[in-house]
Amino acid sequence: MHSAVIVQAKRTPIGKMNGMLRSWEAHQLAAPILQVLGSEVEGILDEVILGNVVGPGGNVARVAALEAGLPMSITGITLDRQCSAGLEAIRMACYFIQGGAGKCYIAGGVESTSTSPLPKRARFSPEKIGDPDMGVAAEYVAEKYGITKMEQDEYAQISFNRSWSAYDNGQFKQEIIPVAEKDHDEEFLRRRNIEALLKRAKPIFIKETGTVTAVNSCGINDGACAVVVMDEVLAKQHRYQPVLRFVDSSVSGVHPNFPGISPVQAIQSLLLKNSLTIADIDLFEINEAFASKIVACSQQLSIPLDKLNVSGGALTMGHPYGASGAILVTRLFYEVQRKQNIKYVVAAVGSGGGIGLAMLFEVIR
Repeated sequence: MHSAVIVQAKRTPIGKMNGMLRSWEAHQLAAPILQVLGSEVEGILDEVILGNVVGPGGNVARVAALEAGLPMSITGITLDRQCSAGLEAIRMACYFIQGGAGKCYIAGGVESTSTSPLPKRARFSPEKIGDPDMGVAAEYVAEKYGITKMEQDEYAQISFNRSWSAYDNGQFKQEIIPVAEKDHDEEFLRRRNIEALLKRAKPIFIKETGTVTAVNSCGINDGACAVVVMDEVLAKQHRYQPVLRFVDSSVSGVHPNFPGISPVQAIQSLLLKNSLTIADIDLFEINEAFASKIVACSQQLSIPLDKLNVSGGALTMGHPYGASGAILVTRLFYEVQRKQNIKYVVAAVGSGGGIGLAMLFEVIR
């Protein structure tokens, strides 16, 4: 079986809904990423695979590839697995390579919530089962697993501090391709007093007894991200430097009322299949849609916080749905190059409808 490796990863800055990227449609946001990555694999690229959740419909990946000026022979696939769509795109590319369907893909995701034509979200589940909005579902997770507001706020403070530290250290500059002369995430235009905001914030989804607030939840955002996935033999032939080697993945389904806990089962299954434990994984990236989700997952899996989202995440920088899974992999791509003695890393997302997706990578030195 062929081995799939990641040789490059880039993203746009992340903008707030109706913020600095408000006039950029989904295909326009993805195009600069495809243009840069496509130029690096000219002549060997097979296809573009992008996740997209609330976009205009149609094949955004193909439209973005054409917008980027890629050859018309380069086709596109657009998929929707809600918040894990960008991670699923990378997973699909890895399996295509393993199975011999192709040798080089650009895979990731894009979201322009600012230009979305959808008046509301799509259905996650039939009403007879329960179809809560993600914020309400985050409350259900907090209640079921006994996650207090204090625990959520403490994690949100940690994430905020880590994000700003990474920004101040210039870590995100490696990841970002500027768009519209914007070269950093909109959140970093102004440093908020997060401690004061956490203290003042009131529950917004279940007002009487809730614990989930606007401050310990992610924002709604615009952005794009993609990686280059390549057959390892081809990468070496063309003198690309592989950084992450795809090992395996796992998908889990849980009750749609508790989507935030779905990464737990996916990660457990993934590790069991590969005879690994939590202790064997050096870094975890789990999408920070809600602090209740991260606290619950870290407690259920016993993940030490010094291994989890070490440069912050969506609670500070935002959650452009279709792109977020790819952003996790991009973060790992650069984190492992800054650290020593890293062997295995995991990226995981819990999606609307109760679907968890986890991917395992081995670091190549």
